[in-house]
Amino acid sequence: MSERAQPPPPETLPGLRATVRASRARRPARTTPEPLAEVDPVARVLVDTPLAHLDRTFDYAVPASLAEGAVAGARVKVRFAGKDLAGFVVSRVAASDHTGALSPLRKVVSSEPVLSPAVAHLAETLAERYAGTRADVLRLAVPPRHATTEKQPSPPEGRVTVDPAAAAEAWAAYPTAGAFLDHLGAGGAPRAVWSAAPGADWPRLLAHAAAVALGGGRGSVLVVPDRRDVVRLDAALTDVLGEGHHVVLTAGAGPARRYREFLAVSRGTRRVVVGTRAAAFAPVADLGLVAIWDDGDDLHAEPRAPYPHARETLLTRAVHEGAAALVGGFSRSVEAEQLLATGWAHELALPREVLRAAVTVSVTGDSDLALERDPLARASRLPRQAYDALGAGLARGPVLVQTPRQGYAASLACERCRTPARCDLCAGPLVVPRRAAPPTCRWCGTVADSWSCRACGHRGLRAPVVGERRTAEELGRAFPAVPVVASGGDHVVESVAARPAIVVATPGAEPVADGGYSAVLVLDTWLALARADLRTDEEALRRWLNAAGLVAPGGTVVAVGDPSHPALQALVRWDPDGHARRETEARAEAHLPPASRLATVTGPPGAVDDALTLLDLPPGAEVLGPVPVDDDAYRVVVRVLRASGPSLSRALGEVQRVRSARKLDAVRIQVDPVTL
Repeated sequence: MSERAQPPPPETLPGLRATVRASRARRPARTTPEPLAEVDPVARVLVDTPLAHLDRTFDYAVPASLAEGAVAGARVKVRFAGKDLAGFVVSRVAASDHTGALSPLRKVVSSEPVLSPAVAHLAETLAERYAGTRADVLRLAVPPRHATTEKQPSPPEGRVTVDPAAAAEAWAAYPTAGAFLDHLGAGGAPRAVWSAAPGADWPRLLAHAAAVALGGGRGSVLVVPDRRDVVRLDAALTDVLGEGHHVVLTAGAGPARRYREFLAVSRGTRRVVVGTRAAAFAPVADLGLVAIWDDGDDLHAEPRAPYPHARETLLTRAVHEGAAALVGGFSRSVEAEQLLATGWAHELALPREVLRAAVTVSVTGDSDLALERDPLARASRLPRQAYDALGAGLARGPVLVQTPRQGYAASLACERCRTPARCDLCAGPLVVPRRAAPPTCRWCGTVADSWSCRACGHRGLRAPVVGERRTAEELGRAFPAVPVVASGGDHVVESVAARPAIVVATPGAEPVADGGYSAVLVLDTWLALARADLRTDEEALRRWLNAAGLVAPGGTVVAVGDPSHPALQALVRWDPDGHARRETEARAEAHLPPASRLATVTGPPGAVDDALTLLDLPPGAEVLGPVPVDDDAYRVVVRVLRASGPSLSRALGEVQRVRSARKLDAVRIQVDPVTL
């Protein structure tokens, strides 16, 4: 027989009753559940979480009080894993597949439908393509909310009158452009790779293409590498379309303006967008044209996970939304060449005879006569032929000098034994930032007044690599009556007038000259070709052609370098298409992109090994490495045939989900990185 529980002593009863009353007071009162929406009471929400294994939609009940605001594309708050998290309503449906009770939406943050169905589908595709999550893609696609701006109405859509003849005239030099524009204006989806001619006013040509699409009732997304290109294209669109028909989307515009322009696109009052890589996601209604300029520029590659490339984003949109695609530039990337080789796109280019008449390109020391006149033409940094070209060009207008390094003395070495000069504190390279400045470490900023060579003890320094400021100083002494302009680093000049001047600029910082440069001089080509990288020759030619493309019709381009190098030969012939074709063939033989697909897995050694163990590789896959990339991280490269690329992406995505679910150390996965 069990003992009965004894009652508490009488003196404890008051305290016990007080405890019970307090407990009942803390207990939430029972409330009647709020009725649900009468129509489509279930919201499918994509929750903003970085965890890969939770990258899917979750069903939530829609209370009647939130039914009107919880539209597809709206921002909401939901209860998730014990926390209130942000999310987007992807869709509303009548019923859920979930058998249990659904949690209700906590709050409609904004009823503005900022996530369009097309962009939601694009985010899903890119997340799978790059082995990432949709939440990460949407952080790139949808700008942060600005509540004050959201309450303001967007300006109404203005009417624009498009003259197809103007576009046809602007593109008349390109034989196949007429068919492209006719197809575009008729609502078709032509695809082209455009090799722009030297001196081409490419912003105006892109603006005319967007005008043709707009005349057919469709919008456009035009993506360029940087702010300076945005400014030029913005001005061209204003000139061709008039005020109030396009928007500019860039991160540097500020949160209020960026969100205001985004809303104008989302609400359909603007259908032409120009911007940098994030503009590739702009939710343009009735998208008819996507275009990217200079797709080989690494600024088009997103540095944040999942690292999508603007070119791939735009081409994916073209397929999903039935839009035309235009990939243009003075140079041609191997990826663009692959589009032609597979028949996905057609070529827009000038005939060879027109190109030869447009510009004259030469390399110093490229003939016996040149070497007789100047025996040091291949060894000197500024040989006689270069000085002659400068003098002749200055008689007609401004001259551009491109040098690959910024600063004054971009590299220092021992004057006696040529040993590179290093910082005693951190072993970083020493540089001279400006004239008369002491040697300074590029890494830690330490001033090395008392430097001496560790190899021979000598204290003298020389500058084997000269920056744009030192070059400008030297040319200013050689041409004392001519103004010299330096552009590079934190001092970039936007444009120069059409009068004699020497403009010294680093790649990407070249000012635009009114009417074009009379001559372009490319220095230190050996330095651009000395990079240890998969794209060394392609990138060097791209930089040279972008400078040479600023020349006026009939102008002269002179490069200082080895005339036998294939990249310089392509510059002389103005043959970016042939160079890209040869590069593509060479990479196919070496099983390198774009003929193959590859991915990198980077992280601590144990984490990389675990990821490879989990990775279900497609047949024929190769694993290269691991190799150290810094003190505590290693990298492996996984390479597959191009046809197996989607399988590799899915396998890498599954690895991310498994590791996320198991809470293992994170590894960085990049699919088709721009460079290794």
